[in-house]
Amino acid sequence: MVMRRVPAGRGVILVDVVVGTVILAIALGVMLSLAARAQGLQSDGRHLETVADLLDERLQLVLARGPDEYAQRFETSGVCDPPFEAYAWELAFDGGTAGDPYRVRATIRWREGFRDRSASLETLIAPRLGDNPDPDRRPPETETRP
Repeated sequence: MVMRRVPAGRGVILVDVVVGTVILAIALGVMLSLAARAQGLQSDGRHLETVADLLDERLQLVLARGPDEYAQRFETSGVCDPPFEAYAWELAFDGGTAGDPYRVRATIRWREGFRDRSASLETLIAPRLGDNPDPDRRPPETETRP
């Protein structure tokens, strides 16, 4: 019986290939996981940017119309206008007595995947001075120009 010698480098090459394959599989798994996480964060950022714009819009409407008796004259909750009907808004008022500022809180709610999400923004708005909450802003007489 004749025994042949196996070169010493053959087993090492096989171990190197197996270890390299395992390291490559782990690296690809990590890269795919990071890509999925980045895409999720980008989607969250898009939603939060939209929500910030919608909150600003609601508070600007309150500021333009005045917080005095806002709840009696206008709706304080509802669904946003298209194309943002996936978002619902709500306004809450507090204060505004004895010259104190009104505390106005705007909240936007939406569903993201299987989670209900919400974001709120609160600000202070000074009350109007005088007895008339909605004064006539037209000039007393019209001006003619040459």
